[in-house]
Amino acid sequence: MKTLGLTQRIDSQALWPLYDVTQTRSIEAQAQAALSAHTLMQRAGLATAQLALAIAPHAQKIWLACGPGNNGGDGLEAAVHLQTWGKQPIVTWLGKDGTGPADAQQAWQRAKAAGVTFAQQIPEQFDLAIDALLGIGTQRTPDGAIAQWLEALQITDMPVLCVDMPTGLNANTGEWLGKSTSRHANAQRHTLSLLTLKPGLFTAEGRDASGQVWFNHLGIEPTQAPTAWLQQNIEAPSDRPHSSHKGSFGDVSVMGGAPGMSGAAALAGVAALHGGAGRVFVGVMDASTRHAITAAHPPLMVRAPEDLDPQTSTVVCGCGGGADIHALLPHVMSSSKQLVLDADALNAVARDTSLQSLLKKRSARSKPTVLTPHPLEAARLLNCTTQEVQHNRLHTAQQLADMYQCVVVLKGSGSIIASPHHTPVINGSGNALLATAGTGDVLAGLIGAYIARHENVFEAACHAVFAHGKVANDWPSAGPALDAALLAASVR
Repeated sequence: MKTLGLTQRIDSQALWPLYDVTQTRSIEAQAQAALSAHTLMQRAGLATAQLALAIAPHAQKIWLACGPGNNGGDGLEAAVHLQTWGKQPIVTWLGKDGTGPADAQQAWQRAKAAGVTFAQQIPEQFDLAIDALLGIGTQRTPDGAIAQWLEALQITDMPVLCVDMPTGLNANTGEWLGKSTSRHANAQRHTLSLLTLKPGLFTAEGRDASGQVWFNHLGIEPTQAPTAWLQQNIEAPSDRPHSSHKGSFGDVSVMGGAPGMSGAAALAGVAALHGGAGRVFVGVMDASTRHAITAAHPPLMVRAPEDLDPQTSTVVCGCGGGADIHALLPHVMSSSKQLVLDADALNAVARDTSLQSLLKKRSARSKPTVLTPHPLEAARLLNCTTQEVQHNRLHTAQQLADMYQCVVVLKGSGSIIASPHHTPVINGSGNALLATAGTGDVLAGLIGAYIARHENVFEAACHAVFAHGKVANDWPSAGPALDAALLAASVR
C-alpha cells in the first residue's frame, strides 16, 4: 500500500466503507463540533498540498480552480502550503469577500496573507491543476465560469488533482453531470477523497472521472454504518484439501445455447469448470452443436437440457438461450436448489408475471437465486429506461434485490452486488477489456461455480465478480487480446 502521511492509495486494502453525501455531512458536522474552528479544512488543505507534490514533484506553476464553498476553501488552504514551499500557486476563486462559509473565508484570508497570486482567468501555462470547485456539492450540470474551468480541467494534458470529488461527478451515484464530451481523456487524473470515500467514485462514470483515487480520513473515524462497501483486493479461496475429490465442490448445470448461440453456454460451462466446480453439465438446446462442444471441451458433460436434473446442482440458466429458454424456466425455477439467471432468462422473467411470481417464491422456500443483469436487462426487469438504471446504480441493484428477494449483480463499471440482507458491495476490479461479447456468460458460469463451493451465496457472488475482473486487471498488455474464451479458461 502506498501512503503519504494519512493519505492512502486505494489499491490494496480488501474492503473500504463508502458513505453517501448525507452521511458525510453528518460525520463532518460531528467532527467539527469536537475540534477547534477551521481544523478540518486546514487538514484537508495540507493533505491536498502534500499529495500534489507527490504526484507532480517537479511542478512549479500550479493552477488551483476554487469554488465559492468549502471545497474551494480546501483548495485555498492547499495554496497556502504550496506558496510556503516555494511553488507558484495561481488561484482562480469564485468566492467573494464576506460571503460564503466561515471556513472558506478564513482560508481566503490566509491565502492573501501568504502572498498567493489570485487571477481572473485560467493561466496560459501550468504544470499541475487542482480541481477544488464543487466536490460533493455537484448536484446539477455546472454552468458559467465553473463549466468553463471544468472544460479546461478536462482537456489539459497536465496532471489534475481533484479535491474530494471531481467536479461534475455525483458523489452518491457516479453519474457524470458535466457537459464536456472530451471528459476523462487525461491519464494523469487523481482524486483525493477527504474524510470519507464516496460511492460515486467507483461506479458508473466514477472510475473514469476520478482516475487514481487516494483517501485521507483527516484523523476522523466514522462510527456510522456505511452506505456500501468497496471490495478492492479479495483474497483467492484457500487451497483445496489434499483429500478432496470432485464431489467435494458441487455440480453446476448450465442451460442455454439456442441455435446460433451455443457458444454462450459453452463459455459459461468452461468458466464454471475453471472456477472450481467439481462437475459441470451443459444442457445445450441446439442439438447439432453438442458433439462439437464435447470435442472442444472434453471435461464438460454435454446433454440435452431436459436430461439434466436441476434439483441436484447449481443451475446457470439463460446464456445464449434466446426466446426458447422460456419453456425451461418454470421447471428450473421451481426445482433448482441454487440458481443463477442470466441474459435471456432475465428477459423472459421481465416479460412474464408468472415467472416473476416463481422467482419471488424461491426465497420463501430457502432456494437462493442470483440475477446477473446488465443495465438494459435491469431496465426491462424494472420497466424503466437504461438511463434511469445508470442514474443511480446502487438504488437500482438494491431495488431489484428487494423486489425479487435474491442476490443481484448489476454489471458494468463498478459492478454492484446487492441483497435484501446485506449492505451492497461495489466491485473494484475489472476494466474495459471486459467490454466484449461473452464475458457476461463467463461471469455467470463463474458465479455458479463459486455458489456450488460456498454456503453463503452473497459472499460467493462477491468473490466471483472480483475474480472475474481481476483476470482483466492482470491481463498482460503485450499478450493476446482478451476474448471471452481466454477469459473463461483463465478465471480461478
